[in-house]
Amino acid sequence: NTKLLGGKPLVDYIQDTLLNVPSIAQRYIYCSNISICNYLREGIEFLRRPEYLDSATTNFTQIFTEFSKSVDADIYIYTHATAPFISAATISECIDKVVSGDFDSAFTAEKIQDFLWQDGKPLNFDASNLPRSQDLPIIYRETSGVYVFRKEVFEKYRRRIGEQPYIKEVSGREAVDINIPSDFMLAELYLEDKK
Repeated sequence: NTKLLGGKPLVDYIQDTLLNVPSIAQRYIYCSNISICNYLREGIEFLRRPEYLDSATTNFTQIFTEFSKSVDADIYIYTHATAPFISAATISECIDKVVSGDFDSAFTAEKIQDFLWQDGKPLNFDASNLPRSQDLPIIYRETSGVYVFRKEVFEKYRRRIGEQPYIKEVSGREAVDINIPSDFMLAELYLEDKK
């Protein structure tokens, strides 16, 4: 999260974005390593995460259960430092959709409209009667850009997406999620392209 991307630490991207979303009342970095405080922007608070949550097998439910013990809110916005290109406009739109009451949660996703296979069989098409690719059903792949959800969603379902989610379709750039070295290289290419 502190590796330099385009000359600045990866964690700076999401901090800068969140600081440009005026409807967010409080912003936290939730991390077990106190050295992340060296990277905190003004307006972002540090909340120390228990080290037992640093396991490679730890999931969102475990992390958020612990976080929500310290921070109570009606609506939570969950983002990752590994999604550097999510925009303030996208986050604001997701917040607005949940605040409106029409949706209990919102998340970013990338549209997939292609021939998909699972376990050696077509997943979303009839192989003996091939449709045009643009006629295939749209499938969405979650990105880790942002999740917005009401407190009740987590309390009831123990997850960040409820039963009435708003799916915000994002571009390939906003969908970047850095988990492996090739993801980081892709992020560098997007930065280069923007220049």
